[in-house]
Amino acid sequence: MKYPIGRQTFSTLIEGGYVYVDKTDLVYNLAQKDICFLCRPRRFGKSLLISTLESYFKGEKDLFKGLKIEELEKEWKQYPVFHVDFAQGGYEVEGNLQKEIDNRLTQWEHQLGIEKNIDKLGSRFSEIIAEAHRQTGQKAVVLIDEYDKPLLDVLMESMEQENRAVLKEFYGTFKVADEHLRFVLLTGVTKFSQVSVFSGFNQPEDISMKSDFDALCGITKNELVSYFDEEIGKMADELECTKEEMYYYLKRQYDGYHFSEKMIDVFNTYSVLNALNDRKLDDYWFATGTPTYLMRLLDRGKTNMQEIVSGKYDKNYFMDYKADTEDPLAMIYQSGYLTIKGYDKIRKQYQLDYPNDEVRNGFITLLANDYCGRRNDTKNLVLDINDMLRQCRLDDMRDALSGFFASIPYNANYQERAWSYESHYHYTFYLIFRLLSCYSTFTEKANSRGRADMVVETNDYVYIFEFKLDGTAEEALKQIDDKGYAEPYAADSRKLFKVGVVFSSEKRNITEWRVV
Repeated sequence: MKYPIGRQTFSTLIEGGYVYVDKTDLVYNLAQKDICFLCRPRRFGKSLLISTLESYFKGEKDLFKGLKIEELEKEWKQYPVFHVDFAQGGYEVEGNLQKEIDNRLTQWEHQLGIEKNIDKLGSRFSEIIAEAHRQTGQKAVVLIDEYDKPLLDVLMESMEQENRAVLKEFYGTFKVADEHLRFVLLTGVTKFSQVSVFSGFNQPEDISMKSDFDALCGITKNELVSYFDEEIGKMADELECTKEEMYYYLKRQYDGYHFSEKMIDVFNTYSVLNALNDRKLDDYWFATGTPTYLMRLLDRGKTNMQEIVSGKYDKNYFMDYKADTEDPLAMIYQSGYLTIKGYDKIRKQYQLDYPNDEVRNGFITLLANDYCGRRNDTKNLVLDINDMLRQCRLDDMRDALSGFFASIPYNANYQERAWSYESHYHYTFYLIFRLLSCYSTFTEKANSRGRADMVVETNDYVYIFEFKLDGTAEEALKQIDDKGYAEPYAADSRKLFKVGVVFSSEKRNITEWRVV
């Protein structure tokens, strides 16, 4: 099988004999709309979607032979298509964005024989669209890939206002040229709906969380089976496991994305294709790098992922977004580091969590090294704790964690994060224990009387942790008993341990560790 790794042009995939997961029925349904916006994480197939739409609207019928859309489309009209890709440009330098758009408009004006007589980007683009309509007799199609990159590149930097103003003027085209437009699609990572980017034209229809288009990008389980079953069998042979086990490993590592309340599972396309091509499980998507805009947002705020993943959120929270250092949740979700993991139909609220092992392990390791000081080797500590929990070596785990706390620089990361707060130690434990992919780990596990600070379940043991700052281990253990944290495991055959942990704000470390 020929995998389209690094390929995102529809004609290249079809003519080059690459595997193509046929989503052209969804493409056809999308093409019946007017002005749309789609938000998806990076490397999820947005550029291929744009390229597919471009070939469709140009009437390149031969490319679609044998695909689902062949049965749906009967006319195959040829429309003038204007494709803008902001993905490759660098927009941190003053004037770069204006210059790139100007060059693109100049090229189109030359092709249409238009003499430039105005300077405003939006007015020029409107004239280009209107002229294309007049010359071809067909309304124009505009496809914009990574519309938000000029903003993300300079998020919270001095250039943000300039780039925002340029984009507002450029996108204002779609309001002026409405009568000459057949279809418009903008794709991006996040939706800047409250920062005046879209205020120059009618709000696009946001299909990002509409269940009809859940699977427009990415790979569903059914598609994985239909297109890659034989290859997954070969991968299983290579890794010396059964095919059923291979599906399970792929699901844990790359699946778990949900984009609406229907909770349709979507695999990360980039990771799956690379894994099948290499026949090994690796962190492909995460290894491409964490976006600098997200790190800036996290570094300037006081982001506590433990609080974020335990909350519930209304749908509008993700649809109407402004970049905010105090509340970066929407951008973390839209960037693909969190996804929908539950939906309360009564309250109409979403529960979020990490989509899969690849994202959870990579993102939390990043956060842990940043939070605790980048010199700490969090990964090795987690591997050691995995072994200690499996072997019930709790004294060794205490010593390992004490050594870890002792190695954290006094001024690690945010100095305002006082060592005198219990939440500081609790969050450090959270970051470490959420990396335990071998076991089920629960933080703030609720029952009718309270919330256990942390519960870890292995095949043979259950560990209930309660943390206290400048208190006593007896108080911690008493709370476990008084609140009934162990009651759900009364009939469990696994051996249960209650662990009271005390931190000292003066010594900035564990001072008591009692196990019963």
